[in-house]
Amino acid sequence: MFRKYTLAAAVGAAFVAPVPAIGADDAEVQSIRNEIKDLKEGYETRIRQLEQRLEQTEQRPAAAPAQSAPASANAFNPAISLILGGQFSNLQRDPATYQIGGFIPGGDVGPGRRSFSLGESELDVSANIDPYFSGFFVLAMTPDNQASIEEGYVQNTGYVPGLTVKFGRFFSGFGYLNEIHNHAWDFVDLPLVHQAFFGGQLNEDGIQARWLAPTPMFVELGVETGRGANFPGSDRNKNGVNSAMAFAHLGDDVGISNSYRVGASYRVTHAQDRTYDDVNAAGTPVTDAVTGDSKMWGVDFVWKWSPNGNTVDRNFKFQAEYLHRIEDGSLAFDTAGADLPGNYRSSQSGWYMQGAYQFMPRWRVGLRYEELNSGSPDIGLVNSGALTAADFPRLAENDPKRTTAMIDFSPSEFSRLRLQFAHDKARFNETDNQVFLQYIMSLGAHGAHKF
Repeated sequence: MFRKYTLAAAVGAAFVAPVPAIGADDAEVQSIRNEIKDLKEGYETRIRQLEQRLEQTEQRPAAAPAQSAPASANAFNPAISLILGGQFSNLQRDPATYQIGGFIPGGDVGPGRRSFSLGESELDVSANIDPYFSGFFVLAMTPDNQASIEEGYVQNTGYVPGLTVKFGRFFSGFGYLNEIHNHAWDFVDLPLVHQAFFGGQLNEDGIQARWLAPTPMFVELGVETGRGANFPGSDRNKNGVNSAMAFAHLGDDVGISNSYRVGASYRVTHAQDRTYDDVNAAGTPVTDAVTGDSKMWGVDFVWKWSPNGNTVDRNFKFQAEYLHRIEDGSLAFDTAGADLPGNYRSSQSGWYMQGAYQFMPRWRVGLRYEELNSGSPDIGLVNSGALTAADFPRLAENDPKRTTAMIDFSPSEFSRLRLQFAHDKARFNETDNQVFLQYIMSLGAHGAHKF
């Protein structure tokens, strides 16, 4: 390379040198010209050889790809995370007597136990299975040392553009909050409407399909079906499915600082001898049972703000949901004794709205207000005069309410400390002032949370 540049410099000098200088040394000039000619011919020969090799290579059959080196062992390891949660609770009323007045109880409701307790902890495992499927598994441990599989499903994405299919056990796609794991909630507990209508979080053993439309605006449509064994349904020990649901979501950005999502859901399931405990007019404990259809619809709305899209310093999130449920069937009184059947119908509703504002890095405050309307149930045994409304005290008309305020501090994205106060009026004619001090810690890899 150095020689090449030397020759080029010499050629340039030869052309710009005064004429007398050329005449003074014709032999040296001719020598330089000869070297340039030789170099040019050599390069042309080399180029022709390379072109011939390229042509011959392109005409050969494709060779089998070389065996790649084995991937590292870590490439096959799933992402594993452990969520540790706990709290200290100061409750004015005995949590053992907690009830949402006017609503048939089911599932996990109430503020939990007093004093210190280990909250629900989760072990999450997720990984790609192959180019077609991925898997997700969540093992939950409750404060009373009961382990349960909260979610365990296989998901297929991308086989059909925009379509995602999920099958196994998963949180139902009804509404907005139900799909979010409790460590990502903005408050310690679920709204009353979720506790009253679902008995906590609603999960489903079945299949779910979502389709994301190829539009500039976020448009998602989905359907879901499954066993429908959880409240408000029941395990019927039959073939086929016991629940059907459809939902739709729309969303978009508003400028660079705001975004929103609005959704609607409709679900139908059936209950067969869904029992609950009550007392009769004399105060004697009885067990009643509901059989019939439960039809539920709801709408949800979420709005997020952060200045210029930067959520680090300040951000605000507002969310609200409204649910309405109609149950139609029969109500059997005292199944272990008199076992009197009769018609039953109820129309109930509930809603909540909440906001969480991060006013400076790591610090947030939040406020939530919620109401339920139990309606006035139509009980055939009462209408016929066989029994009185006093024999169904849990179903007396009631309008539960609750107001909740919180402040939390997140030292990092893996830890959070929260102080919460709730003024709870879910019971009949009683107020329960509740104070919670909560911690949530995340160990290991953890995926992003939903919008």
